[in-house]
Amino acid sequence: MTSATNKFPDRDARVIRGLASRVAELARSEEYEKRRRRWRDVNCLRRPDRAPVWCRPALVWREILPPDALECADPFCREVETILRQHLYKDWVGDDHIIEPWWGVGAIFNCDSEHIWGLPANRSTGTTDQGGFQYYHPIETPEDYEKITVPSFVYDPAATQRAAAKMEELLGNAMPVRVTGNPPLGPVQGTYLEQLRGMGPMLDDLAFRPHLVHRAMAKLTEGILRGLRAAEKAGVLTPNNHEPMFCSDPLNDKPANGPVALRHLWTAANSQEFDQTSSAMQEEFLLSYQKVVFQQFGAVQYGCCESLTKKIDIVRRIPNLRIFVCSFWSDLDKIIEACDQNYTIMWRQSAAQVTVNPTLEEHRRHLESGLKRLRGHFYQIVLRELETLNGRPERLREWARMAIELAEKHA
Repeated sequence: MTSATNKFPDRDARVIRGLASRVAELARSEEYEKRRRRWRDVNCLRRPDRAPVWCRPALVWREILPPDALECADPFCREVETILRQHLYKDWVGDDHIIEPWWGVGAIFNCDSEHIWGLPANRSTGTTDQGGFQYYHPIETPEDYEKITVPSFVYDPAATQRAAAKMEELLGNAMPVRVTGNPPLGPVQGTYLEQLRGMGPMLDDLAFRPHLVHRAMAKLTEGILRGLRAAEKAGVLTPNNHEPMFCSDPLNDKPANGPVALRHLWTAANSQEFDQTSSAMQEEFLLSYQKVVFQQFGAVQYGCCESLTKKIDIVRRIPNLRIFVCSFWSDLDKIIEACDQNYTIMWRQSAAQVTVNPTLEEHRRHLESGLKRLRGHFYQIVLRELETLNGRPERLREWARMAIELAEKHA
């Protein structure tokens, strides 16, 4: 049954509003404000009460919230219900998850081409039950590089307002809705190129056809910059310093009134596809292009699952670098020495060490050792890219409790 005032099933709307009220109440609580202060302090190079501890489940969500765990019938409502239940689950986990007491609807930008780069990237050719995947890469020959096109973007206020109105209709008085503005593309040129060309052929091209890679990177960078200009020109950018990992004080004195600029925003990028290249090759073919984008922003988080041990010097030359990501495969001691008191270290943990082992004892020893060496520095403890809990639904809660206990011990 659908009510006369909205197009959503009555039962679905009640479920969503009940969940949204619970999430908003959490977001307004003193506990969540303490977490925000913890993140702001560490990312502004101030001493927090302890290091923030945070995990991102990724594909684990399919185990935590399978389809039969949802109550809504309408497909759109089920998507909203999933997000709200994810927030409530993270509250149960007990890490330093933070949320705001409002629902963000992203500003919508239209692209002038069917495919962003003129070619159909990200077309899946198969997946596995364990999360494995494979994509079709449309640049099959060196000649296909010429098919890359540079996109342009235009803000669509009408579509954005329709999306916001739809959420307002669904949420009612349970949670306010805000339009949030981020650029349509980010400085992850390596990812875009790999999606177009494929990992093996891309590495071959770096060695044997470098001129093609440079031309491709120039096009990718121009497309990213067009997206930045479109978002800034439209005046729809909104601060993003309220999110986990890079929650911080406002950047560069954000004006109380007037448009937000790129210099008031965080951006994040990495070099995972260049993990096995030399430092010089990474700087020439990737970082030199990323820097053009980085200098537009107020603060930068750099790194993901790649090892940056041998690339510390080029990473430290990134304009506006604030967070240096130390993956499980990076040399923590060398990164501590290089970062000193000048950057926040995001210390990434091994998902396999946490989820595959029958107990957390090996991981406890790993954390204890690292936290002793990190004492006196600014750092976060982050666990990401979790694909399975291996039938242990309590594992993330156990991990959060242990990591927080050790973070307090070594604060």
